[in-house]
Amino acid sequence: MPTQDRAPQSFDGSCHCGAVRFCVRATVTELTTCDCSLCRMRHALMLKVPERDLRIVQGEDALTLYQWNTHRARHYFCRHCGIYVFHRKRAAPDHFGINVFCLAGFDPASVPVRATEGAGMSVEDPAARPQWPGPRTG
Repeated sequence: MPTQDRAPQSFDGSCHCGAVRFCVRATVTELTTCDCSLCRMRHALMLKVPERDLRIVQGEDALTLYQWNTHRARHYFCRHCGIYVFHRKRAAPDHFGINVFCLAGFDPASVPVRATEGAGMSVEDPAARPQWPGPRTG
């Protein structure tokens, strides 16, 4: 189906243990990867959606937050099973990156994947680990 003909779809998502459940509405035209140290280590494949298109159905209290470097991005994991479910994006803070492997019935192989560059983003934390690539500004 050509990209311009795709209609918005709703997807139900959850973490592994089911404590966190959410719903996403999106027109899926591509998925993204990121080469920053965190995304590389968690092997993230993400769907970018505006914040209005993510609704937490259950388990907001089960989410735990991880932040690093600028603390602008907000990475959410289930505190029970440890699965990364989504994150508020650093480069687009009004959008979320959704872990597509948490979406029920979603076939990631059916959508093109675009690599995004995160490793070159500035590192502003004075205590940055050597594993955090990118130019140092501090």
